[in-house]
Amino acid sequence: MVYVSFEQAFSVVKSGQRIFFHGVAANPQHLVQKFGEYVIANNLKDLEIIAFSPFGKFELADAKYAPHLKINALFVSDSVRPAVDEGRASYIPVFLSEVPELFLNDVLPTDVAFFNVSPPDIHGFCTLGVSVDCAISVLKKAKICIAQINPHMPRTHGDSFVHISKFQYVVEYDEPLPEIPPLEISDVEMRIGKFCAGLVEDGATLQMGIGGIPNAVLANLTNHKDLGIHTEMFSDGVVPLVEKGIITGKYKTRHPGKIVACFVMGTRKVYDFIHDNPLVAMLDTNYTNEDSVIRTNPKVVAINTAIEVDLLGQVCADTIGLRQYSGIGGQMDFIRGAALSPGGKPIIAIPSTTNKGQSRIVPLLKPGASVTTTRAHVHYIVTEYGVAYLFGKNIKQRAKALIEIAHPDHREELERQAFERIKTYW
Repeated sequence: MVYVSFEQAFSVVKSGQRIFFHGVAANPQHLVQKFGEYVIANNLKDLEIIAFSPFGKFELADAKYAPHLKINALFVSDSVRPAVDEGRASYIPVFLSEVPELFLNDVLPTDVAFFNVSPPDIHGFCTLGVSVDCAISVLKKAKICIAQINPHMPRTHGDSFVHISKFQYVVEYDEPLPEIPPLEISDVEMRIGKFCAGLVEDGATLQMGIGGIPNAVLANLTNHKDLGIHTEMFSDGVVPLVEKGIITGKYKTRHPGKIVACFVMGTRKVYDFIHDNPLVAMLDTNYTNEDSVIRTNPKVVAINTAIEVDLLGQVCADTIGLRQYSGIGGQMDFIRGAALSPGGKPIIAIPSTTNKGQSRIVPLLKPGASVTTTRAHVHYIVTEYGVAYLFGKNIKQRAKALIEIAHPDHREELERQAFERIKTYW
């Protein structure tokens, strides 16, 4: 391990190599910018950049780098979506639970990997902070590992520890983590949140993400008792429920009493909450998202969202027609894990309409749209108009249940389309 400048660290990168950058809220934004400058100055070519849902600005997604590199995204975040739309980047469809296998089994052998880590302790151990996910697997296999020591990175427990000697080169840079301020919860989201919260029993184990609907669900859990968290990620909304004694993890069978996740994103409030907090276990995504692990916890409630749901119950959550909007992520991992959990409830929660007033419950998915979660895996669909329970329902019953929770303005047309599409059963 050697402390060096950015330029010295970048000197190990050669044309034609595969490069990994620490992802999500651990995205080292300044380092990525400096790397881009180095690439152009040294006219490097044919680089492949592996991006794991970088949060905040990701300089290499800019069009000026197209002659030098291509980006392969393991999840399409806002920062790389324009590059994907314009064909300068692509998406690798993969369950989040299987992303580590891409590195561990040399499907994506990595030449150089950059990490954004907390300062070493007196024993020399840094941590991967807010993003353990697949980063811990990349660390095990990358030929050269380079660390940015960042005092703003929380020190986290679990699988997060890595000794500084693991890194061939180390740079130092003081960089606040990117933040997402909590958005005001809309009336529609609050109504959805109430329906979802009504499905959560005391002692349940929760999985949910970030955004208006997850925040609305959490806001409606203030009268619950002894909830647990086993999720791929969490944000600020979890913190007040811990402080009020609502989240205790008392009845979890895996890591009882602990909050389990593989990455965290939000504001400084949640970053401070996880800092050196033994209550939080940041673990490898091939563990957090493994359905055989998820199912062992009691009453797992997995709450995920979607772009559209058809009348058979097929869920599209990552594309808008042919456009790759996000990624498969961990939805199927947790939908299946919750379904297999004793008393578990897999939930897809969506507003009934888009911002333009179009129905999200549709007769047919858009041409070219992908099926993220199959109709056989779906149990609960929730909108602001209620809950449709589809498990065990036939084709006709599913369509009727979904039409009942569609926006009233669209129900008549959906009934007509349903009759045309599935008239054998109508």
